[in-house]
Amino acid sequence: MSNIKAPRLPPLGVFRHRSYAQFWFMRVIASMGLQMQAVAIGWQIYNLARDSMNIEKSAFLLGMVGLAQFVPLFFLSLIGGQAVDKYNRKIIIILALLLEVVLSATLMLSTKSPTHMAFIMIFSVAAGFGVIRAFLPPAMSALGPNLVPREELPQAIAWNSLGFQGASIIGPSIAGFLYISGAVNVYLTCLILQIIAVLVIILTQTPPQDYSKTQEKFIVLIKEGLGFVWNNKIVLGAISLDLAVVLLAGATALMPVFARDILHENAKALGILRAAPSVGAALVALILAINPIREKVGLWMFGAVCVFGLATIGFGASRVLYLSAFFLAIAGAADMISVYVRQSLMQLATPDNMRGRVGAVSTLFISASNELGEFQSGLAARFLGPVMAVILGGFGAIAVAGAWMKLFKPLKDANQFSDAQIKD
Repeated sequence: MSNIKAPRLPPLGVFRHRSYAQFWFMRVIASMGLQMQAVAIGWQIYNLARDSMNIEKSAFLLGMVGLAQFVPLFFLSLIGGQAVDKYNRKIIIILALLLEVVLSATLMLSTKSPTHMAFIMIFSVAAGFGVIRAFLPPAMSALGPNLVPREELPQAIAWNSLGFQGASIIGPSIAGFLYISGAVNVYLTCLILQIIAVLVIILTQTPPQDYSKTQEKFIVLIKEGLGFVWNNKIVLGAISLDLAVVLLAGATALMPVFARDILHENAKALGILRAAPSVGAALVALILAINPIREKVGLWMFGAVCVFGLATIGFGASRVLYLSAFFLAIAGAADMISVYVRQSLMQLATPDNMRGRVGAVSTLFISASNELGEFQSGLAARFLGPVMAVILGGFGAIAVAGAWMKLFKPLKDANQFSDAQIKD
């Protein structure tokens, strides 16, 4: 077992690696585009639905967007993970980003289409994003660790998270203001950002990929990837914890409902709500990038999940925009700690030639929690109302944290990242 600890590096130490700096910038602008699209799609769908439906039915339609993304991801995720281990990861990233460009152009056309056609186009784009997520996140998570020395990986992960959260703050805020002049302007901006991301990754030099153990048949690779996750209880516990918590307590899909019909605000308010979790997460990510967690990492993660649940309850009960944003910021800060610990344990525990497959399993679980969680939120809002759906979800997250502490004791007892049993 290696005794890998996060070294004390200068705050910007990992950026001395040029390839990592380019990769980081590419991820940030691509993420910003996606965050802007999420705001515009949610507001566009909800407004179209409210023209002829009540709040509960419109909220359910928002949830269906998540289901449209999850279905192709569910069937393609493990295939995507194998492809990432078997083929050139950089090429996969380029192709996925080019498909995002096509989808952004389709969304632009939807703003000029009749309502029924706009619905068809938006749901088709959502399915397209599901296809992309089966390949792009595993490719990025597998390529990134090869751009920095292993001992610097925890800091790189913290900066990755900080970049994502920064994009999640700036993107929704810009989208909320741009939407005033029309959704088409939001989608055009996303298209430009995605083209820039393609050009940056093309210029990024990446190290040779280890193909030595990826020439088996796809079914063999699937079994190896699933077997690795199942046998490593720390990795399994971390991934499944995220699945259960976000599946129950994710409130993202219902933010258009809260912005328009609970808080009685507009698209700007939706941008604020979407950005708020990332404000809290970005602050925590910056702290972690400068001073990584070194001890009691398991307890840090479970404590963060409980705080996330409490903040979700607070958001569901609030009727004031900035108080709602405050609770979402607390939830984002807590979630950042959980993500940091989970990703660090997973990346350090996984051999390079299996990172694509393990990343695919992780993506499947995460997307099941996010996209399927959006469907669950819409379904719960349809029958319980949006407020009760969010509040009960927060209590559910706290209950899950308690259950997982008993089911996965090695995860709870993990003291340092080296406890993930890294194999050299």
